Amino acid sequence: MARKFIIDTDPGVDDAQAILMAHAHPDVDLLGLSVVSGNVGLSHTLTNACHLVDLMREPVPVFPGCERPLGPRGEDAAFVHGSDGFGDLSLPEPVARPEVEQAANALVRLINEHPGEITVVAIGPLTNIAVALLLDPQLPDKLDRLVVMGGAVTGKGNVSNISAEFNIYSDPEAAALVFEAFDQIDLVDWEATMAHSYSFKVLDAWLASGTDHAKLFDRVSQAIRKFVVSEHGERLMRAADALAMAVALEPQSIQASSQCAVDIELTGSLTRGQTVVDWDSRTSKQPQCRIVTAFDMDRFLHLNEQAFKPFRAS
Repeated sequence: MARKFIIDTDPGVDDAQAILMAHAHPDVDLLGLSVVSGNVGLSHTLTNACHLVDLMREPVPVFPGCERPLGPRGEDAAFVHGSDGFGDLSLPEPVARPEVEQAANALVRLINEHPGEITVVAIGPLTNIAVALLLDPQLPDKLDRLVVMGGAVTGKGNVSNISAEFNIYSDPEAAALVFEAFDQIDLVDWEATMAHSYSFKVLDAWLASGTDHAKLFDRVSQAIRKFVVSEHGERLMRAADALAMAVALEPQSIQASSQCAVDIELTGSLTRGQTVVDWDSRTSKQPQCRIVTAFDMDRFLHLNEQAFKPFRAS
């Protein structure tokens, strides 16, 4: 029986990659995309999610979520992903349309309809998940797994608050609610992403398949590739959301991890949004996060490659 997934997402280039990975996997039943603002505003992330549904050629519902964080509004990632999140391609309007049901309500409904069966893969800011928790505080007991892309576990972040990572920094209040409520989270952080980068040459080999999804991804990823070259002088892809999806798809391919308590800093003038990790069990807090530090790179690359081959439904 296929595993039931919900992807909470803010598409975004690497979000697109992760969603295509899940859809291409033969063991996944994708129940929906719950969409949040993050990389860019909600109007764009919703449109991008609908473009991906068109590409997948399956009626995956797209649920519109929160358009702003629980706390103060932070920064976006338009300078990396393009102002529309998809490389400013001026794509035509998608055929797929968002559902009327809001994302937090849909999360609560679907998880209650399938208790103990659903994996939620959260690859954007955690606002939708936090609101769902406020609607149903018992939600953590009804999930199979929660996989989160977020954090920088030794403080090597990627936003203006240098010790924080984008998804957590975008809504620290939401992240704090989620990390407090769940007693088990698989956490894939930015530093793990950096350790699992791969070359443009590898990506180009995947995209040479010539499928519609390969052609679209080739186009939407051009802006982020130019940014990486200009900013870092490297021809390497850093696919944070794809790594989180690989962990969700194949937990057996995790090669190294640490079980630790993780808190979210909310008030530090230099450290707001930091994931504070109790590496040495110095507090009494329950260690609720499996922090993934190494994943089988061959399997990671294989799962990505499959995303750009003809889908099973095509």
